Amino acid sequence: MEFRQLRYFLAVAKHRHFTRAAEQLGMAQPPLSQQIQKLEREIGTPLFRRLTRGVELTEAGEILREDAQRLLESAELAMTRVQSAARGQIGRIALGFAGSVVFHPLVARLVRDFRQRYPGVIISSNEGNSVELSQRLRDGALDAAFIRLPADCTGLKAEGLVEEGMLAVLPTSHRLAEAGAVALRDLAEDHFVMFPREIGPDLYDSIVSACLAAGFTPHLAQESPQISSTINMAAAGFGIALVPGSLGHVLAEGVTYHPVPDEALTTTIALVYRAGERSRVVLNLAAQVHGLHRSGESGART
Repeated sequence: MEFRQLRYFLAVAKHRHFTRAAEQLGMAQPPLSQQIQKLEREIGTPLFRRLTRGVELTEAGEILREDAQRLLESAELAMTRVQSAARGQIGRIALGFAGSVVFHPLVARLVRDFRQRYPGVIISSNEGNSVELSQRLRDGALDAAFIRLPADCTGLKAEGLVEEGMLAVLPTSHRLAEAGAVALRDLAEDHFVMFPREIGPDLYDSIVSACLAAGFTPHLAQESPQISSTINMAAAGFGIALVPGSLGHVLAEGVTYHPVPDEALTTTIALVYRAGERSRVVLNLAAQVHGLHRSGESGART
């Protein structure tokens, strides 16, 4: 039994007439009759009673009509779902977010727009640091992640979204708390609150290198669990901190934020995924990031 034969059968059952059914199907009447006869032989029972002016369904034909309709509807639904999956319109994606990137409004906007464009895609979110998320991608536990560059992206492809400058986070009692932009060299005598190097070694090293280029070795006073938590530790008086620009959206009492005009001191939010990725859902998300970046909406630096 073939789906084609079932479609022929349903057309005859609908019109109760071979000639009219053949006209609907766009075929000659004799081949249609032959296909119905073949179907009856395969099933082993007549499906129609031949009348003078048409046909009527037998009891077996009535049962087959109900089941055939359901079968064809299920087949059409399966075809639609397969085609939607091939286009990345339905499916799942395990998406990681480095702790500090969630503060950038462009990331939230991009994910919101993606969900609106592909409502059939289920997103499971996972938070971690850039090193951890990159490894989980390589291990297959995640499909894609928003992380901060510089970072080790061996085996991964990175699609840059937005470049950020860094902010100096100063306690309100600091001598430069009322200043605007702050040069890195003006912080040479301060104690720095830093995140652990293991959660972002490349970014950590770029901060230290920028300090060295400015003529000093940073005094590391205290370590915080995450990049974002350096803000609260600066507010508590442990020292000053350097954080990506989007963390300036964090409202914290006891600190002031200051741009640091140092071209070497930047970080980029990027979507990373496995090189050679074939998932259309992941590739659709990457294309959205790429399109936003190319359009200039992401901005060169924030």
